[in-house]
Amino acid sequence: DRLAAEFSEELNNLGVRVSELEKYADKVKWTGELRYRYWSNREEFADRSKHKENTDQLQLRLFPTAEVNKHWKVKARITASSDMSKDTTGNLRLTYAFAEGDYKNFNVKVGKQVFYDNVSDGLVIDDFFSGARVEVGSKVKFAAEAGRWNLNDANDGITTFLDDDTAANYQGAELTYNPNDKFYIGAAYRHFNSDAFKYADGYNRHGKLEDKANIWSVGTSYDFDKNVKIAFGYARNSSADDYEKSWTGSISYKGANKKQGSWGAWAAYRYVGNNVSFMPTYDVDTYNKKGVELGLGWSPLNNTLTQIQYFTGKSLETDKDVESLFARVSWFF
Repeated sequence: DRLAAEFSEELNNLGVRVSELEKYADKVKWTGELRYRYWSNREEFADRSKHKENTDQLQLRLFPTAEVNKHWKVKARITASSDMSKDTTGNLRLTYAFAEGDYKNFNVKVGKQVFYDNVSDGLVIDDFFSGARVEVGSKVKFAAEAGRWNLNDANDGITTFLDDDTAANYQGAELTYNPNDKFYIGAAYRHFNSDAFKYADGYNRHGKLEDKANIWSVGTSYDFDKNVKIAFGYARNSSADDYEKSWTGSISYKGANKKQGSWGAWAAYRYVGNNVSFMPTYDVDTYNKKGVELGLGWSPLNNTLTQIQYFTGKSLETDKDVESLFARVSWFF
């Protein structure tokens, strides 16, 4: 105690210097995920022929985060994928990179960034776009986005027929209300503009030759006791003639995360129109389909997550049977 008192000033200065060193040492942090995914999709066509397709994918994801200052960070994701059934290898590529400024009740992102339909929990889109997003508010939040999105990332319902510029101009806005951990409600509007829509399947059946998409979506959820949660989402593209609406309702119990022993299960009904759900978040194949999805997740070890999902239903185009099975194992580091 006497020595500590005598050298208190020196110890304090040493502590400050060590803290500063730790701060700069942690300026760039790396996390990652190795994931194995398997898909098996079966579909019956209008002529009663059947098609089956299996896919095995191994994917490495690296997430660097760099601190710029107290409020700003740079975030990115580097991804490489491999088709295990064909024993192929893939090169690392930059999936996204953006600068994020985070202040009290104000957030801004600029660059290639996450593109997600928060209102209906990924019913419309789950991808990345190039541009800017600004969000303000606390319990009531308003967000505005603008930029460009590559239509080559969309589902098969959008056929571009464009040689060079396959990116659509994009503007969007979201308004959400989240007063507590239990209740959430929101509405969103998204506008896309591209000549690609003139040639999309079922888009201009009445000869309008629309070159735009105007998508409205709403969503709500309620968590009864932090174990049982119900959610509903609806979206419609007012510019398309066919396959212009999507909706989903789900009930989930608990939820698996990276902690050993955690698990969760869910059941959902999906109705997914290609011309409004451009790239929905669902792992099973729901493009232009309606039906029931069942899922189960479990973490057998720390930083390990397993998942299995099954979808059965009908094609919106042919009204024939469809099935989709998905399995995943992820290791986080």
